[in-house]
Amino acid sequence: MKFIFIPLLFISTFYGTAQTDSKIYDIIDAVSEDRLRTDVKTLADFGTRHTLSDTVSDTRGIGAARRWIKKQFDNISADCDNCLDVFFQNNFFEKGTNQRIIKDVNVVNVVAIQRGTKYPNRFIIMSGDIDSRVSDPTDFTSDSPGANDNATGMAGAIEAARVLSKYKFENSIVYLGLSGEEQGLFGGQGMAKYAQDNDWDIIGVLNNDMIGNISGVDGVIDNRTFRIFSEPITTAETDAERLARQARARRFYGGEVDGISRQLARYVYKTTRTYMPEMNPMMVYRLDRFGRGGHHRPFNDAGFAGLRIMEAHENYTQQHQDIRTENGINYGDTFEHVNFPYCKKLTAVNAITMASLASAPPAPSEVGIGGIVEASAKLKWNAVNGATGYKVYWRDTTSPTWEHSRYVGNVTEFTLEGIVIDNFYFGVASVGEDGHESVVVFPNSIIR
Repeated sequence: MKFIFIPLLFISTFYGTAQTDSKIYDIIDAVSEDRLRTDVKTLADFGTRHTLSDTVSDTRGIGAARRWIKKQFDNISADCDNCLDVFFQNNFFEKGTNQRIIKDVNVVNVVAIQRGTKYPNRFIIMSGDIDSRVSDPTDFTSDSPGANDNATGMAGAIEAARVLSKYKFENSIVYLGLSGEEQGLFGGQGMAKYAQDNDWDIIGVLNNDMIGNISGVDGVIDNRTFRIFSEPITTAETDAERLARQARARRFYGGEVDGISRQLARYVYKTTRTYMPEMNPMMVYRLDRFGRGGHHRPFNDAGFAGLRIMEAHENYTQQHQDIRTENGINYGDTFEHVNFPYCKKLTAVNAITMASLASAPPAPSEVGIGGIVEASAKLKWNAVNGATGYKVYWRDTTSPTWEHSRYVGNVTEFTLEGIVIDNFYFGVASVGEDGHESVVVFPNSIIR
C-alpha cells in the first residue's frame, strides 16, 4: 500500500473513552460544591476585579484577587508535595492600545502546571477569567463582583486543581487564571504567545466562562444543559497557497466541520455522555456566542485547539451591568444568582475531560484513507509510542458526533469491510494501556 500525500486538512482531533475508568467517577464525586461556593464568594468580595483596578490593596481590586488565586494554587501544591509549578505570567499594554485600555496596565495571568510523568511538554488546559466589569467597560472603580462572569470559571479551575492534583497523569495539566478578557482578550493573547515561545504541545484548551446560571432571560430553568462552542476549522494558517490546497481538498473529501477545536468539542461531548449521562452537552457550531468572544479565541488564533464551556441559558440582566434596581429587576452579577450544584457539574465535566486526555497517549500524526470505487474503507496510520492499540471511528457525513467505532488492536492499518468510503467520515485514535484514548485524527492523506 502506497502513501500519496494530499493535504486534505491539518490534523484534527476527537476523543472517546473506550471503557469506563473507576477513577473518573471518583473525580466527579470529589468536586466540592461547598468549596466552589466559598471561592466564588471570596472572589466576588474583592469588590471589583476590573483589569485596570487597584493592584496594591489586599482586599479590593484585581491585584488582591490574583494574589489570592496564586495562594490557592500554592496551597494545593503544598498538599501534593509541590506537584504544581505556580507563577504569574505578565503582559504589559500601553494606554490607547484600544478604547478600553485607558491607562497603562500590566495584564497578569496566574498559571499552575501539573507536570505529566511521561509527556511533560503536552498540555491540556482549563482556564477561567479573573477580571470583571460593569456597564461601562472603562469603569474600574465601581463595584463589579462578577460572581458568575467569571468567578465561577475561575473557582472551577481552582477546584479542578484541588481534585486532580491527587492523581498522577502522563500528560501535563494547566490550571489557568486569565486577565484582560473584558478589555480585549489580552490575557489569552499573552498566554498563547507564551505557549508558542516555550514550544508547548497543547492538546486542547477548555475555556470556562460563566458556568453558574440556570435561569435564563428566555424563562427557561435548566440545570443539566450546557453549551460547547467550537470553531469548525483553524484560521491560523496564513500560507495562501496551502490554504487554497486545503480548501480544494475539503471540497472533494470533506472536513469542513472536522477541525481540531470541533473534535475537542466532540470529545467533551462523549466523555460527558459516558460518565455523566444525566447531563445534556449541547454542541454549538460557532466560535462563540453571536457577535461576542471569549478567551479560547486567542489560542485558536495561534493554531491551538480550544473551546468554550458555559451555561445554556444566560441572564443578561446579570452580565456587564451596574448594580441597581429598575422596574423591579435587580441588575448586576451578584453572588446570590449563582447556582452552585450546576457549577459543580460543569466543573466535573472539565475535570473528567482533562483526566481522560491527560491519561491518553499522543494521537497518530499521519492518517491515510483509501477505498475509492471499492466496497471497503481502508485506513493506515503511523505507530505511536505509548499506544497499546488503535480505534477506528466513522460517522454519517451529517452527524455532529462520532457514531461508530471499532477497536482494531495494535496494528497500523485496517480495512472496514463493507463500509463504503463515500458514505461516512472516518478517523483514528490511539488507545493506551488503561483504555484512555487520544485525540481522533481526521485523515490527512490519501492511500492509492
